[in-house]
Amino acid sequence: MDQIHKFLNIVFPIVSFFLFIFILPGLSLYRMLRFCITSLFPENLAGKVIIITGASAGIGEHLAYEYAKHGARLALVARREEALAVVAGKAKEMGSPEVIVIKADVSKVEDCKRFVDETINHFGGLDCLVNNAGVGTLGLFEDQQCIADHTSVMDVNFWGSVNATHFALPHLRKNKGRIVVIGSCGAWFNTPQVSIYNASKAAQQSFFETLRIELAPDIGVTIVTPGLIDTQLATDQFIQKTKLNVTPLVSVEGCAKAIVNSVRRGDEYLTEPQWMRTIFLWVMLLSELMNVARRVFAKEGKSRLQNQEFRSNDLVQPLILKRD
Repeated sequence: MDQIHKFLNIVFPIVSFFLFIFILPGLSLYRMLRFCITSLFPENLAGKVIIITGASAGIGEHLAYEYAKHGARLALVARREEALAVVAGKAKEMGSPEVIVIKADVSKVEDCKRFVDETINHFGGLDCLVNNAGVGTLGLFEDQQCIADHTSVMDVNFWGSVNATHFALPHLRKNKGRIVVIGSCGAWFNTPQVSIYNASKAAQQSFFETLRIELAPDIGVTIVTPGLIDTQLATDQFIQKTKLNVTPLVSVEGCAKAIVNSVRRGDEYLTEPQWMRTIFLWVMLLSELMNVARRVFAKEGKSRLQNQEFRSNDLVQPLILKRD
């Protein structure tokens, strides 16, 4: 058995290299043609029922506006009910025929079931679930005094998406719907000070890539990996501590528009901004160099400041976690 693996260790990389040479040009042409066709004939969202979690601010808020422009009916979910009501009002003004507001916390299983049930009871069906709500912690892992304080990151980012999807699946299957996952480039491009957040996003991405295989062709899955978006998370402290000072921000409006356009094309993946897909190649093909570069950044940014918790798109206001 070991001899077989030794043989494959030598032969498989060589065969793969030549296969890439022949396959990649044809695959690139197919992708270009598909992009042109789906851009000319995108999905019509008028009347479709969309659940958006984390919809009271940030990407979730502006996704609501973009879907509203296309005439979709919306179920907006978040913890801040008053902020949701403001978003709902604007969404109606922008063209959504019907918007409901549901106060819920995606980290609670019973809340996930409830907001799906309320959506079905009100609209009678479901066409798309947008798993957008997220939370993270900022700080060096070795400075964390109580790891249990950070279980909310996985509860929201991973289990929140998983549980909402679990309850939505039967309804999505009936309408051959779609799941949209707002992940992060941090799932594959790890920057310092956000280790637990990056891990949760990597778990989220792995889960939904597996689910895509299991659900095809009945339910589509679009995984979005945004870079640095101009939301309330992109504070000066966050940018400095994660060593992303040289990275230009993407407008939240532009990001939301790109996501909805990608969903209408039926894309499986979207990285926004698109140039960051090149960074993915660097991480995969130049891993040693990228690791050295990131270690240098991590040492430069190393500090013993208090850790700050940040929540994306709406769940709660930022708060400080003080060390004992």
